Amino acid sequence: MRRRIVECIPNFSEGRDPSFLDEIVKVIKDSGCNVLDASMDPSHNRSVVTFVGAPADVEQAAFRAARRASELIDMEKHEGEHPRIGATDVMPFVPILGATMEDCVEMARRVGRRIGEELRIPVYLYARAAARPDRVRLPDVRRGEYEGLKAAIKTDPNRKPDFGPSELHPRAGATAVGARAPLIAFNVNLNTPDVKIARSIARKIRESSGGLPHVQAMGIKIDETGLAQITMNLLDFRATSMELVYSKIEEEAASRGVEIVNSELIGLVPLDALLDVAFARLKLEGFSKQRILDLIV
Repeated sequence: MRRRIVECIPNFSEGRDPSFLDEIVKVIKDSGCNVLDASMDPSHNRSVVTFVGAPADVEQAAFRAARRASELIDMEKHEGEHPRIGATDVMPFVPILGATMEDCVEMARRVGRRIGEELRIPVYLYARAAARPDRVRLPDVRRGEYEGLKAAIKTDPNRKPDFGPSELHPRAGATAVGARAPLIAFNVNLNTPDVKIARSIARKIRESSGGLPHVQAMGIKIDETGLAQITMNLLDFRATSMELVYSKIEEEAASRGVEIVNSELIGLVPLDALLDVAFARLKLEGFSKQRILDLIV
């Protein structure tokens, strides 16, 4: 039987207590999965864990991680720059090897149902697992964030969750569970503390404002560095490359009298996405992966 591997990348609303991440990683490993990356961001107050495994193990690990996060995080006390609706804010499943997108959609719906029924946490299905067209985009699911959803979930029929009660969990809030292709979490920092500049550039490049296809972007300020940041999700790097996004930000920044200081990736990134950057920046002609020594020996 062909081996099947699924990736899961849950995002948690805690980025300042290292012991929290230790607890989550342990739960995932104890469920038989391999943790590929685990990172914390204190300004966003957010942790991102990337793990892979057989579908059944990934489902179990995802549910157990959500349960542990609900025990450790109190959303009534949470503050951070990143949009969020709950302790386990978002939980996407991604097909990697021998698994299809439909497999991941079914996984998302099973895990979402368990979280809703057993943990009593409202669950919204999003991306390819969405049961409604107005919940495909994660920003639409997160509209109003935790504070806004707290009231809307009780009064607005359009905010009724797909699973679980029509009220936020008293500590864990709500969770978005979905299935999607690999995305790239990409942040670019500017040499200015002026968050208005970052927000104006984000408006220029994000798809929802008429910018680049498959790009989600917002501008924030990073307290630790005092710099403004454009934080992004690149939903399809083959349609809109990292190099194109970076170049557009570079251009927009220069027109406002600022420069890029550096950039960062959150979690893992496909090799092809970085190769695209190298090929474009070096203006290589007639070059292919078959000429990269490390990939052919």
